[in-house]
Amino acid sequence: MSYTVNKILHKLVAPALGCTEPVAVALGAAAAASLLPEKNIDAIQVSVDPNVFKNGLGVNIPGSNGLKGLDLAAALGALIARPDMKMEILNGLNSKILARAKALLDSGRVSVSLLKDPPGLSIHCVLQAGSEQSESRIEQSHDRITELSLNRKPLQDHPLLQAKDPSGQSNPDGLDRWLKGKTLAELLELSRELDTQDLSFLKQGVAMNLTLAEYGLEHGSGLGIGKTLLELSRKGLLQKDMALNAKIITAAAADARMAGADLPAMSSAGSGNNGLTAILPVWSVHEFLPCTEKEILSAIGLSHLITAMIKTHTGKLSALCSCSVAAGAGAAAGIAGLLGGGITEIGAAVNNLIADLGGTLCDGAKPGCALKLATASGAAVQAALLGVQGVSISRKEGFQGQTPEATIRNLGIISRQGMQATDKTILDLMLKKTPQGREHAA
Repeated sequence: MSYTVNKILHKLVAPALGCTEPVAVALGAAAAASLLPEKNIDAIQVSVDPNVFKNGLGVNIPGSNGLKGLDLAAALGALIARPDMKMEILNGLNSKILARAKALLDSGRVSVSLLKDPPGLSIHCVLQAGSEQSESRIEQSHDRITELSLNRKPLQDHPLLQAKDPSGQSNPDGLDRWLKGKTLAELLELSRELDTQDLSFLKQGVAMNLTLAEYGLEHGSGLGIGKTLLELSRKGLLQKDMALNAKIITAAAADARMAGADLPAMSSAGSGNNGLTAILPVWSVHEFLPCTEKEILSAIGLSHLITAMIKTHTGKLSALCSCSVAAGAGAAAGIAGLLGGGITEIGAAVNNLIADLGGTLCDGAKPGCALKLATASGAAVQAALLGVQGVSISRKEGFQGQTPEATIRNLGIISRQGMQATDKTILDLMLKKTPQGREHAA
């Protein structure tokens, strides 16, 4: 099976309001709640895989006045009960729903636990309303509802259901497998097939993520990394070059998003922060390079494609920071193309970025992610500039492969096989910090 670039983009690039893991939990709870004849919910039980748990511990939920937690996300989703809104379900949040959700939490009627030996991304929600019980299960992808039941009776023909791929891929139509086998040259050729409609869609993503950056710069949200970097450049303590400009814009957007700004991000390969890194560094260099809007948007399209391809190797969620190694490599490739590089230079940029940031760990979604996105953005610019100047990490070094594609495959082996214990250790350390976590660690 083959895919058009339009089909790929619309499957892998989509708006998301809030961090994708809490939002996915909210979606799962909403799907279960929508089945209940009685909407007066008595109890909510949520079970998630370790990586969803990890990414939901420290990030603020949009519209919640700075509150956090998968338990709150589940309560909000159940009360909104609009699974048709998918990853923008928190658009249905209002003060009345927030108050009701907090009451559910205060009365101890919402619980979150870890699944034992999950196959990957997995969210299981069980809701009780009087004598009625409903369940939902999300697997493989943040918005892929694979099971629904009411009073323990499976609803096999429900329109919300999506097929599960027995091979474990997140796209049952084979897109993951197809992307996994692609070369950088083939993805570059795909990016050249973007039509007017595709470019318009990509421009929407730029506008969406720039709005987050502008919010972060204005309000100093989260840690205020982007705003502080900008102020340091104004004081003359940092030089606002191409790399710093990319860091300021991308970090500011992450500051806003991780602080719970009520604004959507255009995601990439299932992650809003991936979307920030795949889009904003590429867009930011237009201030320094003589390129057309079409060229920039095509470069962003390439960035999305490479981000998605790398994620098929490293996994949907893992111990590696995908914003750094996947979206960072995608951005480096896009920037290298804008700098006039061909496939050799683009490959060098990807190799350079992975050699630089290949060991960056993911310790959950949180305000501190802005630091990693700032680093990834600057490193993407540097990797591209070096690659176009003929500088490329040697294939004899470290886990570098004979080709950029081989390097990506090696990165996938490290992520899926070599870092399983690392991922567990990170989660164990995080669990010890919170009352909720200590309960699960006991």
